[in-house]
Amino acid sequence: MTNEQIRNVAIIAHVDHGKTTLVDQMLKQGGAFRSNQVVAERVMDSNALERERGITILAKNTSVKYGNYKINVVDTPGHADFGGEVERILKMVNGVVLLVDAYEGTMPQTRFVLSKALELGHRVIVVVNKIDRPDRRVSEVCDEVIELLMELNATDEQLDSPIIYCSGRNGTATVNPDEPGTDLIPLFETIVRHIPAPSGDASAPVQMLVSALDYSEYVGAIGIGRIERGTLRTGMNVLLSNYHTDRPPLKAKVTNIYQFEGLNRVAAEEATVGDIVCVSGVEGVSIGDTLCDPADSTPIEFPKISEPSVEMTFSVNDSPFAGKEGKFVTSRHLRARLYKEAVRDVSIRVSDTDTSEAFRVCGRGEMHLSILIENMRREGYEFQVSMPRVLFKEEDGVVTEPIDLLIADVPSDCVGVVMEKMGVRKGELKSMTPIGERMRLEFEVPSRGLFGYKSEFLTDTKGEGILTSVFEKYDSYRGEIDRRPAGSLIAFETGEAVGYGLFNAQDRGTLFIGAGTKVYEGMIVGENPKGDDIAVNVCKRKQMTNMRASGSDDALRLTPHKVMSLEQSLDFIADDELLEVTPSNIRIRKKILNAEMRAKAKAHAKK
Repeated sequence: MTNEQIRNVAIIAHVDHGKTTLVDQMLKQGGAFRSNQVVAERVMDSNALERERGITILAKNTSVKYGNYKINVVDTPGHADFGGEVERILKMVNGVVLLVDAYEGTMPQTRFVLSKALELGHRVIVVVNKIDRPDRRVSEVCDEVIELLMELNATDEQLDSPIIYCSGRNGTATVNPDEPGTDLIPLFETIVRHIPAPSGDASAPVQMLVSALDYSEYVGAIGIGRIERGTLRTGMNVLLSNYHTDRPPLKAKVTNIYQFEGLNRVAAEEATVGDIVCVSGVEGVSIGDTLCDPADSTPIEFPKISEPSVEMTFSVNDSPFAGKEGKFVTSRHLRARLYKEAVRDVSIRVSDTDTSEAFRVCGRGEMHLSILIENMRREGYEFQVSMPRVLFKEEDGVVTEPIDLLIADVPSDCVGVVMEKMGVRKGELKSMTPIGERMRLEFEVPSRGLFGYKSEFLTDTKGEGILTSVFEKYDSYRGEIDRRPAGSLIAFETGEAVGYGLFNAQDRGTLFIGAGTKVYEGMIVGENPKGDDIAVNVCKRKQMTNMRASGSDDALRLTPHKVMSLEQSLDFIADDELLEVTPSNIRIRKKILNAEMRAKAKAHAKK
């Protein structure tokens, strides 16, 4: 049976190429909203963090109507660190819409997600977006996409992919870049014609692969996936089996079935082959499980998710300010939350350490783990994290490390400084392509060489550079890289920072705190550009005297302090430092707070 009225498609692209904006217009023109309804921009970015950062973090399902067809659309993240979200949902669809910016062309994440789609044999529709840009390079970008398809060993059918030219912001599509479009009908028509309808045996025992998870306070875990065969009904008894584990099948019962209608979930009594549905009431469900009929518990193979490349240690907060700001502060709370995240996000690995107070968390990259940290602090968790470290591997007695493909789009006069910095970070130049007055540089660089480089890159390129990277491969160890040339300014005592103490400390370097900030001994309050750690007394007050001298009461002029974001703090911390994260504050501290104990430990390490 072929379910001709359904098309299942994922929209994949590099970050900021306009996926979510295009989905907005597809929903509007697909009748998902009332004519008088007020709709926010990037409506699919429902998470507060996604709205703040302007990026998609979680893959999300929706559907649009076009004539008699229902098009199930999956909006996917574009950032390389969330590639696991893309890998797992590709099993849910029959084809992909590859979105490419009309100026930037193919980028690292474009290559990554497209290779995964081609491996699964999916049909591809190429959409060149933002054709209303004055600096568009439409013909060159089309050539880049075809070259990329050939590099990735696409089949003849995949090489013959149709190309649509869109302006996601204006909601128009056309098959001819020289003729402006009026609506998205050419895109809908191409999806209906080119993407195959899902097929399967509707009378066979039911089989559904769970590709995503949601959670509700009322019904618990919700499994989301596509029905591969059979018909799923409310109240049906099923078995949960998994292709990659030896776990015996678990018995479960389907309490509710929901289908996607626009942005809403609509309850249904049954669903059949090709339908993408949400199923609640199935206890113990996890991503990669197959819901099977008790008569046939054969699981569906789930694509193997790429391994993490970065690790951090999450531990219970033991600073002098511990427990004052957080709601969840114990190791039990921390452990439960991390293991819950590992079930929802298949790219994260969590494991216990030698101590019950700390846990090892591995992820795809710094941003991947920083999003987890930010979500946890907003939920009321209080904890500490270590410096990010890359995961090394040993292959045939040779130590290997993760290597990233990095593309830097910079003004021509900034090429020298970028190449100099890449040399220090053991980067190898692979190609150099002029694009107008700008230059596109492609490097292979160790993942650890990119820690803390983004802010430096923006400074070097006067804010005009665009930097993107994606994990490429494991390769031989490239040698030592100096992580941080600067030292730390460390609080000398516990108390409250005052203007007089800060005024005396600011000559030593850049301060991270202002007057009135509560500090403790061992807390890092600034950066020393000369490279050594220096203890400063920011709590020192001016002594009152009965003698007055000329100029003694001049106003103290404080240099504005640098407010460190979560990512900047993670980039800054060194091996002997920790980042204290609470719902209200982010503080950088030394692992050993006492100055005397720190000096002894340093001397011992040298011996």
